[in-house]
Amino acid sequence: MNRPILIAILLCIAWKGFAQVNPGYWQQRIYCQMEVDMDHVRHQYQGTQRLVYQNQSPDTLRELYYHLYPNAFQKGSEMDAWSNRLPDPDSRIVDNLLNLQPEDEGFLHVRSLTMNGLPASFQENRTILEVILPEPIPPGRSAVLDMAFIGQVPIQTRRSGRDNAEGVDYSMCQWYPKICNYDRKGWHANPYVQREFYGVWGDYDVTIHIDTSFILGGSGYLQNPQEVGCGYEDPTRPLVNPTGSRKSWHFLAPNVHDFMWAADRDYTHIRRTMQNGVEAHFLYIRTEENAAAWEALPTYMDSAFLYIDQVFGPYPYRQYSFIQGGDGGMEYAMGTLITGNRGLRSLVGVSVHELMHSWYQMILGTNESLFAWMDEGFTSYASSIVKNHLFPGNSPLFAHQGSYQGYFGLVRSGLEEPLTTHADHFLSNFSYGNSAYSKGAVFLHQLSYIIGQEALDRTLLDYYHKWQFKHPTVEDFIRIAEHQSDQELDWYQEYWVNTTRSIDYGVDTAFLSGDGLHILLRQVGHMPMPVDLAIQQDDQVLRITIPLDIQRGQKTMDKYFTTDRIADDWPWTYDRYELVLPGQWENGEILISIDPTQRMADVNRDNNLYTIQITP
Repeated sequence: MNRPILIAILLCIAWKGFAQVNPGYWQQRIYCQMEVDMDHVRHQYQGTQRLVYQNQSPDTLRELYYHLYPNAFQKGSEMDAWSNRLPDPDSRIVDNLLNLQPEDEGFLHVRSLTMNGLPASFQENRTILEVILPEPIPPGRSAVLDMAFIGQVPIQTRRSGRDNAEGVDYSMCQWYPKICNYDRKGWHANPYVQREFYGVWGDYDVTIHIDTSFILGGSGYLQNPQEVGCGYEDPTRPLVNPTGSRKSWHFLAPNVHDFMWAADRDYTHIRRTMQNGVEAHFLYIRTEENAAAWEALPTYMDSAFLYIDQVFGPYPYRQYSFIQGGDGGMEYAMGTLITGNRGLRSLVGVSVHELMHSWYQMILGTNESLFAWMDEGFTSYASSIVKNHLFPGNSPLFAHQGSYQGYFGLVRSGLEEPLTTHADHFLSNFSYGNSAYSKGAVFLHQLSYIIGQEALDRTLLDYYHKWQFKHPTVEDFIRIAEHQSDQELDWYQEYWVNTTRSIDYGVDTAFLSGDGLHILLRQVGHMPMPVDLAIQQDDQVLRITIPLDIQRGQKTMDKYFTTDRIADDWPWTYDRYELVLPGQWENGEILISIDPTQRMADVNRDNNLYTIQITP
């Protein structure tokens, strides 16, 4: 038997046992071997792909689908058409696609395809390859798919391409025929319109043949560093001189759902082993303006890795690459493409954000087309915490204020759409961005208000350990949060994720009578929440938590709000609540404040404060 196939089958068997840690859960598995020949004069590449597909579903599969992403980068494509329909189109897409000449467009075409040696029927439907199998793949069985393909690298438009604005030759992401994922919801053969991806877990073995003048970086572990040199080699061993004018770069990327690479003739390569043992690679085009920032970046990323490992779970791979390329910042398996002509804080910021995607998307592989906010929002929440650690100054409690302001702006705009909206189906880029990034980040920080910061921290770590290398959903995350907090939280998911209802609580009035201090609260908005209340007189503060009845519990510990008293539940159907605090009160001013930590996304905080003056 062919050795790669045998290895793949053994890996699939091992993975099947691992995936069944959670009863009833399953996911597909692949082994992908590719060999690619790059023509840098015509900007085209030809390749072969051997894909071992393990059907671990309970279903018999009679068809398969592949993504052909480069076909989107053409005048008149679905990406072009949809971008022109949006009220706020991405100028990188509209302006570039509109003016592309045929030699500057992207394409990816499959020339041949067999399954277990038998010809398979296939049809190219824009960015999707539709395949009718010559024989079905029963549950628990594998199939070997052999393919030949040809592609052309487009002028850099969105994420993938050549000759980007900073002069990087090749940013090769989503560049190969990529098998679509089949999960509990069926096939996800979504056309590539603008954003977000979803892949199958597997092991990649990729060899790239390219002119010797290029330096490469990307996903995976380089297998032949002595042959390619360029700073990857062991300096204690002699280089192996390549024959001819081309080099072959051989990478292995285990347990990933994507493979990216980039190439440029002028890359400067910094290699540094982080304190956690990860070998980090920094590839950039050095200029007088960016040199200082890039030379400082490894030290910041060393600190970031250590902190992230502790707070969000250990990075499981041995390598990560920070590579100048692309059109902004975009995460990939074991590496990122980032534009690099930045000042230090900006370069560190984008690097931290994309690195954090290794946890939320590359290790916890949500379907980011359906749950973009679980990818971008969780990453935004976590990267804000990491950046606050690297550049101290603000209280950790207020590290997420940018996300809250983005969410409040979304509410005020009237353009908000539910977080359940498919990433490509948002009716504006403004709505998508503020939903996925801002509202998604607020989801987590506000959850700490409901269950306590300590319970949220435990939830994120438990989520990492239970769902790493799988495809979790929001329900999976909520169940873990419920377990860690001993609360019922489905209401939070239903309101925050499934609707656009907003939060607004206020203090109607307060007065003193014979039986104590009366505080009348009102729910103005349509989303119910528990209420943290602080009553302050002079330097004395009484902190009260009013649980929501459908929580079936309340937070028991929160380092940002130490509760002195738990009041009676507030039934979610009531818009008013009266709190009576018996006892004698000193003369003077009493300040009553709702949510003093400002973690509740209250869209009108003007009614959160109330002052009462007690006179003799």
